[in-house]
Amino acid sequence: MVVCGDDGLAHRLAAELRGVYREQVVLVVPSAGRAPQPMTGRARAASAALLDRVVTAVNRGNGGSDDTLVPGERVMEAAEPTEAVLADAGVERAAALALVYDDDETNIRAALTARRLNPRLRLVLRLYNRRLGQHIEELLDQAAALAGGATPGRAGHGHDNATTVLSDADTAAPALVATALVGTSKVVDAEGLLLRAVERRPPGPGEVADPGLCTLALLSATSNDPAGAEGSEDSGDQGPQLLPGAEAVAAATGRGTVVLEQLSYSGPPLPSRRGAVPPFASLFSARLRWSLAGLVAAVVALAVALILVTDDHPLHAIYVTLLDLFAINEPALDAPTGQQVLQLLSGLVGLLLLPVLLAAVLEALGTFRTASALRKPPRGLGGHVVLLGLGKIGTRVLTRLRELDIPVVCVEADPEARGVAVARRLRVPVVVGDVTQEGVLESAKIHRADALLALTSIDTTNLESVLYARSVRPDLRAVLRLYDDDFAKAVYRTLRMAHPTGLTRSRSVSHLAAPAFAGAMMGRQILGAIPVERRVLLFAAVVVNGHPQLEGRTVAEAFRPGAWRVLALDTAARGDGAAADAPGSGLVWDLPATYVLRAGDRVVLAATRRGLAELLGRRTRSTA
Repeated sequence: MVVCGDDGLAHRLAAELRGVYREQVVLVVPSAGRAPQPMTGRARAASAALLDRVVTAVNRGNGGSDDTLVPGERVMEAAEPTEAVLADAGVERAAALALVYDDDETNIRAALTARRLNPRLRLVLRLYNRRLGQHIEELLDQAAALAGGATPGRAGHGHDNATTVLSDADTAAPALVATALVGTSKVVDAEGLLLRAVERRPPGPGEVADPGLCTLALLSATSNDPAGAEGSEDSGDQGPQLLPGAEAVAAATGRGTVVLEQLSYSGPPLPSRRGAVPPFASLFSARLRWSLAGLVAAVVALAVALILVTDDHPLHAIYVTLLDLFAINEPALDAPTGQQVLQLLSGLVGLLLLPVLLAAVLEALGTFRTASALRKPPRGLGGHVVLLGLGKIGTRVLTRLRELDIPVVCVEADPEARGVAVARRLRVPVVVGDVTQEGVLESAKIHRADALLALTSIDTTNLESVLYARSVRPDLRAVLRLYDDDFAKAVYRTLRMAHPTGLTRSRSVSHLAAPAFAGAMMGRQILGAIPVERRVLLFAAVVVNGHPQLEGRTVAEAFRPGAWRVLALDTAARGDGAAADAPGSGLVWDLPATYVLRAGDRVVLAATRRGLAELLGRRTRSTA
């Protein structure tokens, strides 16, 4: 395996492949002479220590066996992944290549070069632009097919993807959103369905525990820290038990459980042009609309009065009233007195109409002008989420929150940040300013907020903002994005002791994303990852064909406690027209234990990292 990158994700990915999947890894990192980016300078300075620390944690989480490490890992330094560098890294003989640079263009250029050097190479790209990623994935798969290498196809139709495009922002966003809303990051988007792993307390005497769809894990018997600060997988003898069997669940006493729940998305669709063209009702204020309604009622009353006075045809009476209203009718000198009075009243209403029309024009112009400007938080806003930082991660989290129709107020120091345009399009209030300055968080209504998401790229800024928010709201739910694992652990424990009533979580984007990237390098479609205390449970979509542990076995026989468990069957991939559990989904979750898995089936399963490596690792190596 070859991993090329310039930040912490590359080192975590290399450690994941090396410590969990026992693969030979060549790690290509920038040379010391390259100008550091905001977060990569520190990552390069501590690369060796970070790699050793992550590998040690992975080994401890796997039971501490030393044979999980593959000796002789090679680390190269190169400013750019050029053709010569990729050839020196052994791309021609590699099974998979991961390009996880922070720059999309660098990853695309290197992917095109690598595909030419090795058409059968499995590629994993880190791209922020999702639409561009789809086109690049199709292009590289087509190039591989024409060169006689890998067969292009989508996962779930019997083929392994030759190219997989992932985004660390998309991988981490659901977990960050769930942490801010319900205090947990255990959420996975599986084929359009939202799955949530819910922690349940031990049942009391006479109580019956709700198993949900299935029991994913038994929590630590002595732990009061179910979510914890990630970065360590040291579980100990009383640590969490992943994917327990029915006997283990029945025998467990005094231990909480993690069960899987299925939640269908019911929020409004994300509008594509919302904010660019305001709705008609928003062009005019309520007072102006009432004024226009009053004038229309006056015109109708004058027309009815004219019909009663002159016995004229209704249409002709309305026409005459409008002529009088706009002062373009002949004076009613020889007309009856009643008609003359109505003409004078119509002229008076016409005079009142002029300022109302002028106000409507000015107000509409002002609305169009402010529609492209950043909105300010409304005065009575409350129960919202304050989001700090509109970079890559913050932008994805903002989109997810708006898809769930959650009120958000953003704080960003750079008015040209990439997420500011998204916030303007979604008409989300934005406070432009340095969050460390006094008064910025107050402008975001932090004292009435329900949660704070500190997602800037600077650890100290995130910590300072949370500490200040805690002084205003001790019970505020706070989520920090912290890069360093040891720092995150120390911050979490200290804040938990200082503010026991407030929920605090520290999250590392690279920690959440690394298992998904590693799984894709092994040739699988990873749907997501769920942290269970300090361990990780993966969800993957797997084609049964070629896996003797699954093919020809019933769902009950295919279940291996502590390793993997079949959760759902994808009927869309099988093409038999079977009904799915939810509209728009091809997944059937309530599978009978006696159902026999066939070669053409595609299943969604939950697995530990070592279990998934054991299930599919040999097949991946043989086909590579």
